[in-house]
Amino acid sequence: MSGVSRREFVFLSSGAVAGNFVTSGVADADDNAHDIDFSHSGLVTGKPKPLKHKAIPGFLSAEQIAPHHTAHYGGALKGYAAADARLEAGIKSGEPIDGAAYGALKRAVNSKGNSVVLHEFYFDGMAPTAPDPAADVRSAIEHRFGSLEKWADDFAASAKGAAGWAMLVKHPVNGKLYNVVSDQHATGVLWMAKPLVVIDTYEHAFYIDYQNRKADYVDKFLDHIDWNEVNARFRSA
Repeated sequence: MSGVSRREFVFLSSGAVAGNFVTSGVADADDNAHDIDFSHSGLVTGKPKPLKHKAIPGFLSAEQIAPHHTAHYGGALKGYAAADARLEAGIKSGEPIDGAAYGALKRAVNSKGNSVVLHEFYFDGMAPTAPDPAADVRSAIEHRFGSLEKWADDFAASAKGAAGWAMLVKHPVNGKLYNVVSDQHATGVLWMAKPLVVIDTYEHAFYIDYQNRKADYVDKFLDHIDWNEVNARFRSA
């Protein structure tokens, strides 16, 4: 079961934000509270976060997940760290940086930092066997989309049309849920929106196992959502 997280994580960027939100009418956490702990994020430790599942039988093989985790997630973390360190050093030393290079470094921090966060939400949000959605998040989805099945249809359509990412997010301003599409790491996402369900739709996420059958990958993803993790994100304060 899921509970109320006692941690916040806000990564401000030019477009993608894993932000804080408030959920009204949520019951107190039970004895099996599931806190979201961001202390192991690569943005905190500087090292790739270990995988929960090295393979997900019937969905993603180890041969698919390993290079995705190492080269794409790990590569984004290295790029973020290098750009951030260069900017920090320049600011502290007062050493001027060429204008074009400065802009590129700023964009790299945004894009690659967001890639790190989104990959962590993606990898942590899958399970070999999907539990049933908890009452909290199920009720919110049904209220917004009419039913869990109608949400799934819209999410799948979003993911199949996305060149980079598709997400179910909750926005703190109006409290609404949205299925959103982001074709790049730093564009397309509502500011401050909290990711609940995240799927990577770049070819590197599925090509070894599915070749060009992206639709099959998206459809199977829906059967491997870790709804306990999703509900914890939904209830996080």
